[in-house]
Amino acid sequence: MLLISILLGLIPLGGIGWIVFSGTLTTVDGLFESLIMLSISGVFFLNVFWELRDRGLLGKTKAESAKQPPASDES
Repeated sequence: MLLISILLGLIPLGGIGWIVFSGTLTTVDGLFESLIMLSISGVFFLNVFWELRDRGLLGKTKAESAKQPPASDES
Protein backbone atom coordinates (compact mmCIF):
# COMPACT_ATOMS: atom_id res chain seq x y z
CA MET A 1 0.00 0.00 0.00
CA LEU A 2 2.91 2.28 0.74
CA LEU A 3 4.45 1.94 -2.72
CA ILE A 4 1.08 2.44 -4.40
CA SER A 5 0.54 5.65 -2.44
CA ILE A 6 4.00 6.91 -3.39
CA LEU A 7 3.36 6.13 -7.05
CA LEU A 8 -0.08 7.75 -7.02
CA GLY A 9 1.43 10.81 -5.31
CA LEU A 10 4.14 11.19 -7.94
CA ILE A 11 1.89 10.89 -11.01
CA PRO A 12 0.10 14.24 -10.41
CA LEU A 13 3.48 15.91 -9.83
CA GLY A 14 4.48 14.68 -13.28
CA GLY A 15 1.29 16.26 -14.61
CA ILE A 16 2.25 19.56 -13.03
CA GLY A 17 5.67 19.24 -14.65
CA TRP A 18 3.93 18.74 -17.98
CA ILE A 19 1.77 21.84 -17.43
CA VAL A 20 4.87 23.89 -16.68
CA PHE A 21 6.75 22.40 -19.66
CA SER A 22 3.89 23.09 -22.07
CA GLY A 23 3.60 26.69 -20.86
CA THR A 24 -0.05 26.61 -19.81
CA LEU A 25 0.63 27.26 -16.11
CA THR A 26 -0.35 30.92 -16.40
CA THR A 27 -3.81 30.16 -17.83
CA VAL A 28 -6.83 29.73 -15.60
CA ASP A 29 -7.12 26.07 -16.61
CA GLY A 30 -3.46 25.47 -15.85
CA LEU A 31 -3.71 27.09 -12.42
CA PHE A 32 -6.77 25.08 -11.39
CA GLU A 33 -5.32 21.84 -12.78
CA SER A 34 -2.13 22.48 -10.81
CA LEU A 35 -4.06 23.13 -7.60
CA ILE A 36 -6.13 19.99 -8.05
CA MET A 37 -3.04 17.88 -8.78
CA LEU A 38 -1.21 19.33 -5.78
CA SER A 39 -4.18 18.45 -3.59
CA ILE A 40 -4.25 14.88 -4.89
CA SER A 41 -0.50 14.51 -4.30
CA GLY A 42 -0.86 15.98 -0.83
CA VAL A 43 -3.52 13.44 0.11
CA PHE A 44 -1.42 10.50 -1.07
CA PHE A 45 1.78 11.77 0.55
CA LEU A 46 -0.11 12.36 3.80
CA ASN A 47 -1.15 8.71 3.60
CA VAL A 48 2.53 7.78 3.08
CA PHE A 49 3.51 9.85 6.12
CA TRP A 50 0.88 8.18 8.32
CA GLU A 51 1.89 4.73 7.09
CA LEU A 52 5.57 5.36 7.84
CA ARG A 53 4.72 6.80 11.24
CA ASP A 54 2.56 3.79 12.12
CA ARG A 55 5.37 1.42 11.12
CA GLY A 56 7.79 3.33 13.35
CA LEU A 57 10.04 4.43 10.49
CA LEU A 58 9.34 8.13 10.92
CA GLY A 59 9.06 10.22 14.06
CA LYS A 60 8.73 8.88 17.57
CA THR A 61 7.67 5.33 18.19
CA LYS A 62 4.82 4.44 20.48
CA ALA A 63 7.22 2.94 23.05
CA GLU A 64 9.29 6.14 23.28
CA SER A 65 6.25 8.33 23.80
CA ALA A 66 4.96 5.99 26.54
CA LYS A 67 8.27 6.18 28.45
CA GLN A 68 8.21 9.96 28.75
CA PRO A 69 6.70 11.22 32.01
CA PRO A 70 3.80 13.64 31.76
CA ALA A 71 4.68 17.30 31.94
CA SER A 72 4.18 18.75 35.41
CA ASP A 73 3.01 22.27 36.03
CA GLU A 74 5.40 23.72 38.62
CA SER A 75 4.38 27.34 38.59
